[in-house]
Amino acid sequence: MSSVQIIAVSAEEGDIRLDRWFRRHFPQLGHGRLEKLLRTGQVRIDGRRARAGDRLAPGQAVRVPPLSDTKTPAPIARPRAVRSEDAAALRAAILYRDADVIAINKQAGLAVQGGTRTVRHLDGLLDALRFEAAERPRLVHRLDKDTSGVLLLARSAGAAQKLAEAFGSKAARKTYWAVVVGVPRPQRGRIDLPLAKLPGAAGEKMAPEEDGQAAVTYYAVIERAGTTAAFLALMPVTGRTHQLRAHCAAIGTPILGDGKYGGAAAHLPGVPGGRLLHLHARAIAVPHPAGGMLRAEAPLPPHMAESWRFFGFPAADGDPFADLVPTRRAR
Repeated sequence: MSSVQIIAVSAEEGDIRLDRWFRRHFPQLGHGRLEKLLRTGQVRIDGRRARAGDRLAPGQAVRVPPLSDTKTPAPIARPRAVRSEDAAALRAAILYRDADVIAINKQAGLAVQGGTRTVRHLDGLLDALRFEAAERPRLVHRLDKDTSGVLLLARSAGAAQKLAEAFGSKAARKTYWAVVVGVPRPQRGRIDLPLAKLPGAAGEKMAPEEDGQAAVTYYAVIERAGTTAAFLALMPVTGRTHQLRAHCAAIGTPILGDGKYGGAAAHLPGVPGGRLLHLHARAIAVPHPAGGMLRAEAPLPPHMAESWRFFGFPAADGDPFADLVPTRRAR
């Protein structure tokens, strides 16, 4: 390549070391050559000098200087085998598709990426959504394993870069639906509570911490079931791990089924599906890589739809946060 590139870090590459990121994107670039580029300041992260061991964050911009094309080219990615039933289920979950973007309704219980104990995950199934594209779709943001709803995929490196920049600059607007135990007071508000990761026997957990990372969430009560439960709309301004779950628990109204953050208080006897997490990524609006705005909405998963009928909650048309964020026309 003969010119400088600015490449946005995707959500799936968050927390990866810079040298490993280069091995993934530019396998023809040797370690010695990379170190020389780093020493001379030619590689930068968000405009600052970088080191091989720097950890990347989604949305950061990596400056890649001109590199020689004379060495071994990157290997061609071959489609992975996906079981026919998994492929059919994933294709049935498509909410929107064009040449740049695919929006799916991720099912609750499906991990987005693999781990030590996670064999089946969305990232391993993405070849089922390749269709006619030369590249397999790429993750550009994440949802928790037990959170359902809208998840966007980029169909090319260029689209991934633009979407990652949108998420990194907070140009993407996300609305979640949840059932919480109890009713927040006031019934509409802003939670501004820094969060920090705390290790524990049950796994990593986010907790309020004065010196933690900034975390801001807007919420609005759409409907209530007496004082027992409430249907909340949530709009995260920041995107911290488990932010909505930690914030709801911190104000005394844990999300229904969220034993990790709410303990026994997060369970209501007699509610159908009440032991499953009641958090759903209802809608997303984001600048489309080709211009304009893309908006996608996802219907409730079965266990939440059943709880909606149990409590008699409405479908909730409209945008409860329209006065907080300028309304954007859908593409």
